[in-house]
Amino acid sequence: MILSQLRDYIAERRRLSLQDMANHFDTDAEALRGMLAMLERKGRVRKLAAGSACGGCCKCDQASPELYEWVDAATGDTKLATPITLP
Repeated sequence: MILSQLRDYIAERRRLSLQDMANHFDTDAEALRGMLAMLERKGRVRKLAAGSACGGCCKCDQASPELYEWVDAATGDTKLATPITLP
């Protein structure tokens, strides 16, 4: 996996957990953290605060998922492609 594949996956999904990325790319979460840190420095993604909702499948440990969100470089927009509805 290369950085551009990770970037494209996050841009497509808009918001997802580190565990989801690790599962998708079949790689270790620690390896991804280095790439995510680079994307954060470039302003392309941001790490969300603990307790944020990912809006995904709810199969990960909801007590402490490590979530990341795509940031549109041109506008700084972090809107999700589809709104999240919480119960």
